[in-house]
Amino acid sequence: QVQLVESGGGLVQPGASLRLSCAASGRTLSSAAMGWFRQAPGKEREFIATVTWASGTTYVADSVKGRFTITSDDAKNTVYLQMNSLKPEDTALYYCAQRSVGKANYDNWGQGTQVTVSS
Repeated sequence: QVQLVESGGGLVQPGASLRLSCAASGRTLSSAAMGWFRQAPGKEREFIATVTWASGTTYVADSVKGRFTITSDDAKNTVYLQMNSLKPEDTALYYCAQRSVGKANYDNWGQGTQVTVSS
């Protein structure tokens, strides 16, 4: 089992930037891709971005494209979510997740890190 630990959340003002980190430990060779999701109170979980370990291919949801970027550091088994020009509607609990090799869905989740955007 791969353990995922998110960090980097916090309280920021509108327009600010944050970089979230997700460190993976354990059986990381079983991991095919990593993704970021978020869930705001009273709303469904929303997909944000994903990166494939083998190819480095990334995909970012249209809702945050142009403001959010996902990157990975293979040597550190860490995935990052750079968030720029943050808006109050970006306030949510942000989760990273892993999709195991051979699996179609994300099957391992971190505990989440809170991002609050408020003036």
